[in-house]
Amino acid sequence: MVKKIDRQVQETLDPEYRSTVFEEVEKNFTKEQAEKEASRCINCKKPKCVKGCPVNIDIPGFIQEVQKGNIQEAGRIIRKTSLLPSVCGRVCPQERQCEGACVLGIKGESVAIGCLERYVGDNSQADPVEIKKTGQKVAIIGSGCAGITAAADLAMAGHDVTVFEALHALGGVLRYGIPEFRLPRTALDREIESCKSLGVEFKTNYIVGKSVTINDLMEHDGFDAVFICSGAGLPKMLNIAGENLNGVYSANEFLTRVNLMRANRDEYPTPIKVGKKVAVIGGGNTAMDAARTAKRIGFKEVTIVYRRSEAELPARKAEIEHAKEEGIIFKLLHSPIDITGEDCRVSGLNLQVMELGEPDESGRRRPVAVKGKKVLMDVDTVIVALGTNPNPIIQQSALAEGLQLDINSRGYITIDADSGLTSVPGIYAGGDVAPVNESNAINAMGAGKRAAKAINQYLEEKSISN
Repeated sequence: MVKKIDRQVQETLDPEYRSTVFEEVEKNFTKEQAEKEASRCINCKKPKCVKGCPVNIDIPGFIQEVQKGNIQEAGRIIRKTSLLPSVCGRVCPQERQCEGACVLGIKGESVAIGCLERYVGDNSQADPVEIKKTGQKVAIIGSGCAGITAAADLAMAGHDVTVFEALHALGGVLRYGIPEFRLPRTALDREIESCKSLGVEFKTNYIVGKSVTINDLMEHDGFDAVFICSGAGLPKMLNIAGENLNGVYSANEFLTRVNLMRANRDEYPTPIKVGKKVAVIGGGNTAMDAARTAKRIGFKEVTIVYRRSEAELPARKAEIEHAKEEGIIFKLLHSPIDITGEDCRVSGLNLQVMELGEPDESGRRRPVAVKGKKVLMDVDTVIVALGTNPNPIIQQSALAEGLQLDINSRGYITIDADSGLTSVPGIYAGGDVAPVNESNAINAMGAGKRAAKAINQYLEEKSISN
């Protein structure tokens, strides 16, 4: 009888220590752990895990190489479809995708695919690639997951690729939105360097729609195709009284100030007034990131306010557990009414007590106000983490210069879901600016791969016709 092997668990830093620093919380597998975990994979003939992955990584293939100790070969297999194994192994919602489809999870625990992917990404290098140039040029707007993925695929196809990034640093939301304790910048920078090694050119501080227009890129700079993947940087707010008080931040602004502009370090002149008590409104991964970041920069009491129960929290289970371990308070079944203030600063948060009613269109039970039950929460800072909308700069600029770019009522670019093609020939879009499924890193990568494939086909047909 074969002895059952339990799922391996990553070691984590002590909660009391880690809640004061930005060191990565979860440690990598050891070699022994990685090989032991890889041995749990039963190498299915029809692996559902591959179908569960938006970029269809050969998961059993790379795991078998890990089991043999062939880490470089495992990395080679992953990088055939994903240039970001260290990133995705850390931030992808594997429990809802590859691991959620693993057959071992039906009666037990799925293989720790994400941990193994991260281990391989951190312990292998991308191989040099010989590229035959086509002479055709592609502009990519945005350097997040979708942009990096599309850039790599198009560069390997032989096209000259330039990525235009609005900020001064590359990585998009991976850099400004995700804290270092979840995604170390060394891992992100290493995978961006792999993209650069393919010949991709990156231009920072370039706001397409302001610094240059899409027409400029295509008509004056000679780009044959454009891929818009500028993300969704416009925060959703509560639209309640008091939201304009000092001490109210969107999670987007709060995390950008810390992650990108180093507000947590004395030598950087980025203002965040660190108070005593902060309420973070929302229940997703961004809310967890904001709350755990607030704890690390010095807030004494950090509370997540969410209008549903814990069972409905959309954040990853691991992030919720890590937050609890670090002393984050969860005030569930409460919804903001208004923010109170004194001398133009936040002094409190009025909350409506909620209960769960019938399920809504998402399948989650709808929160319903409990009549007559309200509470005042003593806080000096409020962080709103309710998601984002697309920044309208590119869309407005495109329409102003006569491009018939279809945009829906919410400001998203309308695309063909299979190819990313917009209403304008030669212009494609994907990721959070044109979402077709859940917003996360691996789905953005999937959008980048689909667009790259369609752009490559478009350029081949264009070349033949010319």
